[in-house]
Amino acid sequence: MKEKMRIMVVDDEMIIRESFSHWFEKAGHMACTAGSGFEALEKLKQYPFDLLFVDIKMPGMDGIELLEWVKKNYPETFVVIITAYGSIESSVKAMKMGASDYLLKPFKPDQLNLVMEKISQQKKLTGEIDYLKGFLDTVTRFDNIIGQSRAMKEIFRLIPEIAESDTPVLITGETGTGKELVAKAIHAKSKRHNHPFIAINCGAMPDSLLESELFGHQKGAFTGAIHARKGFLEVVDGGTLFLDEIGEISAKMQVDLLRVLEEKKITRLGGRESINVNFRIISATSRNLEKEIEQNNFREDFYYRINVINLNIPPLRKRKTDILLLVNHFLKKYSRETTKQVDHVTDDAMELMKNYEWPGNVRELENAIERAVVLSKSRTLKVKDFSFIRSMPDDFRKTLSLGEVEKKYVQQILEQNNWNISRAAKILGIHRVTLHKKIKRLNLKKNNS
Repeated sequence: MKEKMRIMVVDDEMIIRESFSHWFEKAGHMACTAGSGFEALEKLKQYPFDLLFVDIKMPGMDGIELLEWVKKNYPETFVVIITAYGSIESSVKAMKMGASDYLLKPFKPDQLNLVMEKISQQKKLTGEIDYLKGFLDTVTRFDNIIGQSRAMKEIFRLIPEIAESDTPVLITGETGTGKELVAKAIHAKSKRHNHPFIAINCGAMPDSLLESELFGHQKGAFTGAIHARKGFLEVVDGGTLFLDEIGEISAKMQVDLLRVLEEKKITRLGGRESINVNFRIISATSRNLEKEIEQNNFREDFYYRINVINLNIPPLRKRKTDILLLVNHFLKKYSRETTKQVDHVTDDAMELMKNYEWPGNVRELENAIERAVVLSKSRTLKVKDFSFIRSMPDDFRKTLSLGEVEKKYVQQILEQNNWNISRAAKILGIHRVTLHKKIKRLNLKKNNS
């Protein structure tokens, strides 16, 4: 059974439009018509089409101009040029610009059959190529982590090796690089994969709450403790505990966790009984802990206990070959979630994204694509759809230290959102408490000018 197509006939002669439309509908295709190039543009913005038959001579926008626009904005759409003039020159020009074929008026039904057969074969071949591209995409994925850069392929190679042992792992990298995804991948490939994976954002809780969450408490241990409660160190039994933003925890909590890692025992708050615990710890931080040690903000003994294996995820600006993959992935994701036919990014827009520094890394890129898809009025994202990401200072290329990048990026997000903490924290992908801590640590000030 031949594949049915959505076809539009663009011709200023009504009899041509109606005869084509009747023939296509009789063959089982979905057909519509447009009396001018401008009318065709409006319909293309509303619905996806597999194939266009376009008259080369029309008032206003002619067939060559329409062909050029279609191939630039909807390159996956096939275009067949039709003309009554038999101009070899114009036909050759159309083919060079991307037309799939051309028909000379008047034509016989068997000529149209031959053209449709040719288009059908081209569409089948294109589908096979898309399938192969999709297959290659899967090769560049590892447990929902996407990348084809040398750095990411090395991480993909290391994850199964790291997963084989229970050795503590410290994942470092800027905010938004995907540290939790890597931690989940290590857990998924480990012998602990059938047990819990529990992730805790250490920067999102005050010390007292974090202590209760981790160690649990006995009834009456503090005001409001009306029942005994297990902490995550017990609940995670047999699994993996992921402590994100571990650089935010206090010196006391570092001492408490160091003892747990060495003794594999805990005591609930308000309790006396020692409880055996069995878990693997994976930590992550966007801070330079070695500098924190030099400044007496982080314990050296605890650092070496959690940093037996170090895995660094490079920022997106240092692995720009991954951007195309990530853009296509997020484009499909948010087109599906919003049920909008947004399936292409112009070359200029893609070039903009490749050249942008992405201080918020993959998370910022995802937010940019989501916003562009939601606000888009057409199937194609253009440079203007990403105007909100072009305000980053040019000196980002010169200031690549982790601390400076973080400070500039957080400051920008705060100012763009008029220092609305909740909204800025959501864009940054962190908790409000974490953002308050960053503002204090980075000494950020509201610009009242």
